[in-house]
Amino acid sequence: MIRSEIREAPAIVTIDRPERRNAPRSQLMRDVGAALSRAEQNGAVRAVVLAGAPPAFCAGSDLKELAGLSIADMCKHESETAAFARAIGYRAKPVIAAVETYALGGGFIPAASCDIVVSASTARWHLPEAPNGWLSPWVLAALVARTGPVRARRLTWGPRRSAVLKRLVSDSWSAERSSMRSAAGLAAVPREAIASAKRFFEPFIMADAERLDQVASREFASNCKTPNSVETFQRFMVNA
Repeated sequence: MIRSEIREAPAIVTIDRPERRNAPRSQLMRDVGAALSRAEQNGAVRAVVLAGAPPAFCAGSDLKELAGLSIADMCKHESETAAFARAIGYRAKPVIAAVETYALGGGFIPAASCDIVVSASTARWHLPEAPNGWLSPWVLAALVARTGPVRARRLTWGPRRSAVLKRLVSDSWSAERSSMRSAAGLAAVPREAIASAKRFFEPFIMADAERLDQVASREFASNCKTPNSVETFQRFMVNA
């Protein structure tokens, strides 16, 4: 469900689950995390692009999968995904998100967790969790770091456009090409300086991230018991 490729110093990791619009089920996120770890350990790689195979970057969590789980198992699944996204902030090598078409919910937050975000100008960014009945259960600290707390709070309420973007590109399926150019530029900077900058800013960007994920997870579990959330999951189970 993923593809990894090294193109000189940059590497590209592509989520490749088009039949489910690259929805990040449990094994997929473990595989993506493993691919990023291999890139981190590969001395030839200096920067990594995270992309999604057509039709889009990522449609968010696979609610058909989640709907069949208990609340405890849903929280476990989301905790694993949170650890994957948080790890991006602790890696020494920069990770650039290349977002095409849309980044929704469980696709929005991993993209926002990357060091740089490049998005097609027509891409749809949306956090649908609150309209579905629950708080996004993880990595809201990354959203706060990128947008500030007031804007992050508003985004979690469900507006369909965001200000999390590093750069907009307008040509069809050009976000990946632009991201690779950014990765190549970063690859030309001495790796020691890149890693030092990431380590220096880590406390500001990642401060208290794991504890805040635990807080969000508790709120998520509580929200999942409410009538609105139960109705949402039942709708996905019927359509499974």
